[in-house]
Amino acid sequence: MSTTPTTPSALSAFAVRPAAARQLAGTGTLLRFALRRDRLLIPLWVAVNALMVLSMPGTLEGLYGTPAERADLVRQMATNSSLRAMVGPVFGDSLGALTAWRVGVYAAALAAVMSLLIVVRHTRDEEESGRQELVASGTVGRRAPLTAALLTAAVANAALALLLAAGLSGQGAAGALAFALGVAGTGMLFATAAAVLAQLTESARLARGLTAGLLGAAFVLRAAGDSATTDGSSPLTWLSPLGWQENLRPFAAERWWVLLLIAGAALLQGAVAYELTGRRDLGMSFLPTRPGPATGRLGTAGALAWRLQRGGVLGWSIGFLLAGLVYGGMTEGAADLVGDNEQARQIIERMGGQARLTDAFVASMIGMLGLVAALYIVGSVLRLTGEETSGRAEPVLSCAVGRLRWAAGHLVIAFGGAVWILLLAGAGYALAYGKDPGGVLSACLVQVPAVWVIGGTAVLLHGLLPRAAVGAAWGVAGAVLLLGWVGPALDLPQAVLDLSPFGHLPKVPGAEMSWGPLVVLCLIAAGLVAAGLAALRRRDLTT
Repeated sequence: MSTTPTTPSALSAFAVRPAAARQLAGTGTLLRFALRRDRLLIPLWVAVNALMVLSMPGTLEGLYGTPAERADLVRQMATNSSLRAMVGPVFGDSLGALTAWRVGVYAAALAAVMSLLIVVRHTRDEEESGRQELVASGTVGRRAPLTAALLTAAVANAALALLLAAGLSGQGAAGALAFALGVAGTGMLFATAAAVLAQLTESARLARGLTAGLLGAAFVLRAAGDSATTDGSSPLTWLSPLGWQENLRPFAAERWWVLLLIAGAALLQGAVAYELTGRRDLGMSFLPTRPGPATGRLGTAGALAWRLQRGGVLGWSIGFLLAGLVYGGMTEGAADLVGDNEQARQIIERMGGQARLTDAFVASMIGMLGLVAALYIVGSVLRLTGEETSGRAEPVLSCAVGRLRWAAGHLVIAFGGAVWILLLAGAGYALAYGKDPGGVLSACLVQVPAVWVIGGTAVLLHGLLPRAAVGAAWGVAGAVLLLGWVGPALDLPQAVLDLSPFGHLPKVPGAEMSWGPLVVLCLIAAGLVAAGLAALRRRDLTT
C-alpha cells in the first residue's frame, strides 16, 4: 500500500489542517486499500446472501401457489410457537411478505456477520499484526482507520441493499426497499458494535467473538419473544435488533419509523467508537488482557490449543444443544404445518429422503445442523492460520515442538469437537422430541464424515495457501451451506447437489443405512488432512 511520504513539506501541510481534518487524513487511501483487500470476500458474502433471498419468491410460489394455500400457512404459523421461534411471525400472505418472513432474519444475520468481520479485520486485526503502526507513522489521522473500516462495511451493505431492492421490486417497490434497508441497516448496526468492541478489547479474536455473542443473544431474544406472541409485539423481540428487522414488516404495511430506530442505534454506537478510539494509544485497549501466571502451566502443544479454543467449543456446544431442543420441539408439528401441500412435502423429502414425513423432517433438520457444524470445523482449523500469521506460532515451534504436534493439538479439537457438538445436538433433539433417541443420534453421527471433509479441505488450504486459506475455506463452507439450504427448494439436479459431501450421506432415520459413502468420505477427509500436513511441513512459516 502506498502512503503519503513523511517529508517535511508533507508534515507541515498535515500540521496546518483543521483538527477534524487531521483526525481523518488518509481515509480515502485506506478505504481503497481495504476494498482492494476485500475484493473477493465482499462479493462472495453479498452474492450468497442475495441468492438466498432472491431465490425464495419462486420457491414459495411453487410451494404455496394459491392465495388460499398462503392464507392457510399464515393460520398454521399463528398456532406453532416453535416455528415462530425459528423464523418469526408472518405479517401477510403475499409472496413478498412470506419471503420477508422466511429469510428476513437470516439475511440480516448474514449481513451482520459480514459487517463485523470487515470492521474487525481493518481495525483491531491491523493493530494486532503491527501493520497499523507502520501506517500511522505517515500522515494518517487517528480516526482514519476506523472510518475506512466502517465505510468499507457501508459499501458492502449498500451493494447488498441494491441487489435486494432490485431483485424484490417485482413483489412491491415499497416492500423491497424496506426489506433491503432493514437488512443493510442491521449490518451497519453490528458493524458499529464491532467498532466499539474493537476499542475495548486487545485481540481481534475476542472482538469478533464478543460481537458474534451479541448477535447470538439478539437471535435468542427474538426467538423467545416470537414464540410467546404472534405479532412480534413481545418486549423481548423489541430488545433484539433482529426483532427490529421483522417488525419493519416489509410487504405488509411497512413501519418506516423502525428504520429510524436502527439508524439511531448505529449512529450512537459509531459515536461511542469514535470517542473511544481518540482516547487510547495504538495497540492498547480499555479492557487489557490479564497477564498470565509467572510460571507456565501448559506442558504440551495440545494443552495450549485447548486453552485457546475452549471458549469457542463451549459456545458452539451451548448453541447446538439449544438448536437440538428447538428442532426437536418442532418435529411433532411438522405434519400439521405441511398439511396437504404436496410441494412442501416433496421439498422435505428431498432434504430428508423418501420416507415418512416425520422421519424426513428429522433427517432434514439434522442435516441442517450438520451444515452448520461445517462452519465450526472451518473456524477451528483456521485457528492454525491465525496463530501462524500473528506470529504466536513461531515461539512455540522454536521449542521442542514439531509442526505436526503443534497442528495436531488444534486438529484434534476441530475434528473431535465436531463430533461432540453434533452429539449434543442429537441429545437435545431426542430429549425434546421424546421418540427414537437411537435413530436421532445415528442421524447426527452420519453427518460427521461430510463435516470432516470440509475440515480436511480447510487443512489442505492452510498447508498449501496460508495467505488465501481464510477466504477460500470460508468460501467452500458457504457454498456447501448454500447448496444444502437452497438446492432442495430449487429442485437442483442431483449432480449439482452431489458437489457437496453432504449430498452423499444416507438420509437416516427412515432410509436404509449405507456404509460405503461414509467410508469413502472418511478416507477423503484423511487424505486431505495428510496432504495439508505434508504441505505445512515443507513450506516456510507465514509471518
